[in-house]
Amino acid sequence: MTIWNQKSKILVTCPKGVSPYLKEEIEALDFPVLAELDTAIQTEGTLRDTMILNMHLRTAQRVLYQLEKLIVNTPESLYRRINSICWENLLHDSGRAAYVCVTSIADNPLITDSRFVNVKVKDAIVDRIRDKCGRRPDSGPDKDKAVVHVYWKNDQADVYLDTSGERLSLRGYRKIPLQAPMQEALAAAVIMATGWKGEKNFINPMCGSGTLAIEATFIALNRAPGLLRNNYGFMFIKEFPEEF
Repeated sequence: MTIWNQKSKILVTCPKGVSPYLKEEIEALDFPVLAELDTAIQTEGTLRDTMILNMHLRTAQRVLYQLEKLIVNTPESLYRRINSICWENLLHDSGRAAYVCVTSIADNPLITDSRFVNVKVKDAIVDRIRDKCGRRPDSGPDKDKAVVHVYWKNDQADVYLDTSGERLSLRGYRKIPLQAPMQEALAAAVIMATGWKGEKNFINPMCGSGTLAIEATFIALNRAPGLLRNNYGFMFIKEFPEEF
């Protein structure tokens, strides 16, 4: 069975305190809510389902599809366990898409800098692909192609495909960045908190860079916030359905 049809846990992250509104959105899309955290909602679905979540969620930051839950005790065991995953079936080894970015959060007494975890995980992934395919993909900090995220706490490491790539607040409509604009996901949550749904006038006397007004327009038109974006992390996973 292709990875695209396999059901798994999905962690949808959001700004702190926004999870009640993210929960409403996820339930409105008919996804189950398995857990509510201060900065995330846990649901479940297939990799195809992550495309729906990325396209329609206004208050989300990232949609993380869980690949594995590993027991690891040392950086060396982290490398071995990550290296045992069949990355050659998930990530490209040649062409424009042959690139991977690794991000991580480490809550472990052995780790003082998460960049060390990034390097260990990156080496495990590209070494595996090189050994299986004869070529190794490029890697770096840019999140415009495949992104892998690892959360390592104590002796457990959760491995995710970051299907969003760049954070979802980057809608695609802000071509010229302004100084300290309100984050789009937070602006959407503020509007949702007022109960406004587009049926009445929207008054924004201190409009700043216009984020609240633009997000309100998207809500009033019932327009998916992801429509203006043309790049997501899931597009660089093997067997991506091009009809999307």
